[in-house]
Amino acid sequence: MNFTLLEQNILIAKGLTAEQLNALAGVGVQGKADFVTVGDAATLLELMPGLDAAVARKVMEWATGAAPARAAEPTKVTIDSADVVYCVHCSARQPKDYKTGDLCMSCGKQAEPVQACHWCSQSGPGKFCRGCGAEFVPLAEYNLAVLLKREGVAKEEITRRLKGMTAEEKDVLWGRVSRIHG
Repeated sequence: MNFTLLEQNILIAKGLTAEQLNALAGVGVQGKADFVTVGDAATLLELMPGLDAAVARKVMEWATGAAPARAAEPTKVTIDSADVVYCVHCSARQPKDYKTGDLCMSCGKQAEPVQACHWCSQSGPGKFCRGCGAEFVPLAEYNLAVLLKREGVAKEEITRRLKGMTAEEKDVLWGRVSRIHG
């Protein structure tokens, strides 16, 4: 066994027995550096099936320097009133006297730009149409979204598809748009 006396004492303090130390050497774990190759407590348990899961976790935390697993912290939720508006560009909260179309006090861009919906043709502020719920597409891609709608693409799929397209794929669509409006 190549574990130093100090490493052996630490491993025993973490819960391993002398027999388990010898078993580690038997599976190829000869020193602290070998635990990095093992990687995690689950793999250590696969190498040594009789080992207690809590002991395996403590050993791996010590050997790899990983922080101990902690219980998930409670999620903090902030509840705002319905009239609170956040800038779509920088997420800054807008003042109480804010009106749709005003510029953001933080970044200077239009905080809630008014956009046209490719699905129902209504217009409004925000990221989603208040008429049909479709996610707004950038103004530059509006005609592409309308074309995809005409071709039978689902409302929820249009924005995802446009975000996933390459410039070349969009150029092909623009060619089809120009033929229709040609």
